[in-house]
Amino acid sequence: MQIYRVGGSVRDELLGLPVKDRDWVVVGATPEQMNAQGFLPVGKDFPVFLHPKTREEYALARTERKTARGYKGFAIHTSPHVTLEEDLARRDLTINAIAVEDHRATASDPDRQESAAERVLVDPYGGQRDLQARVLRHVTDAFHEDPVRILRVARFAARFADFTVAPETMQLMRGMVAHGEADHLVAERVWQELARGLMEATPSRMFDVLRECGALNVLLPEVDRLWGVPQRADYHPEIDTGVHLMMVLQQSARLGTSLAVRFACLTHDLGKGTTPAEMLPRHIGHEERSARLLKGLCERLRVPVDCRELADVVAREHGNIHRSGEFGAAALVRLLERCDAFRKPRRFEEILQACECDARGRLGFEDKAYPQHERLARVLAAAQSVATADVAERALAAGLTGPKVGELIHAARIEAVARLP
Repeated sequence: MQIYRVGGSVRDELLGLPVKDRDWVVVGATPEQMNAQGFLPVGKDFPVFLHPKTREEYALARTERKTARGYKGFAIHTSPHVTLEEDLARRDLTINAIAVEDHRATASDPDRQESAAERVLVDPYGGQRDLQARVLRHVTDAFHEDPVRILRVARFAARFADFTVAPETMQLMRGMVAHGEADHLVAERVWQELARGLMEATPSRMFDVLRECGALNVLLPEVDRLWGVPQRADYHPEIDTGVHLMMVLQQSARLGTSLAVRFACLTHDLGKGTTPAEMLPRHIGHEERSARLLKGLCERLRVPVDCRELADVVAREHGNIHRSGEFGAAALVRLLERCDAFRKPRRFEEILQACECDARGRLGFEDKAYPQHERLARVLAAAQSVATADVAERALAAGLTGPKVGELIHAARIEAVARLP
């Protein structure tokens, strides 16, 4: 039995990055031998075991063959005779196909640190070379059997922004898209990879790669069509809507926002892709068109409710929030009500974050202040200061019920906002 640490932990260690999760491959063992050493079986589709002390996952070396059945559409074969090289060959990128032989006593002393002499790298596919060259390269042509790998390459491009995609890998990805491989991706897998890519340091790179191989038009046509759509240069010096979108997305990463905010940034301007040609470069009414397109996108990808609801409000109201400095007290309270800010103040803060990213995601505006954010936060605080229970009690004492009570609360909030300096 031989045990190897594989995948992301080895890659990140070689890059000098913090190592989070560790994955292990066991060569030359049977499930019975793993059980005998105290490992706990957890895998259903293929044998995976938890270490009795660390609870880290140890998988038996395996090969995969694409099929209509099996784990993620693959037939899994495990055997004591499967070699480490065969196991590494099924991985997506060379930088993820490097292993370190583990010389520790696997069950008795799992925490002992390896010495430099013990750390033996196994790199049959040139992963170290590609790490040094900053290249994302597929391991073997078996890459094309799993279209999710297109998304993974794009996600790694977002994580490692200074890496390039190898020309032969990009060509392979384009071929996969052209042959319809990306058309059959499961919605949950698409969302999972998109969500992870959105949370990387340079999320715009993910969409650059997806555009370059043609997958963005298949997976997110509503987003893909934004490139080449002009906007008014006096508001958007970058002009191109797709370019603006990526600048907004980068602002969301720069500000360290949540997944829901980043998704809202990605989808807030979808309606500009359907603006009639005779109306360009103006985009009158794009907010409502954005919300309609967003609904279909979210249903198709089964986007979580929190992301979906935040994106919907941002799509509908970002223009009003940008212009809110011109609003009087009554209009401001109506804006808060449409954003459901009284019931969901934390979400309203995220709405303001997305709008700030939108305003700053323009050429020359990256470091400009966005006073609407602070002002609307103060407006909400003023409106929240109204003691609604007291207003309702006085209304009931006066014989008022139902909508009349709501109207009095609404009026009291307007009065409180109007008192702001």
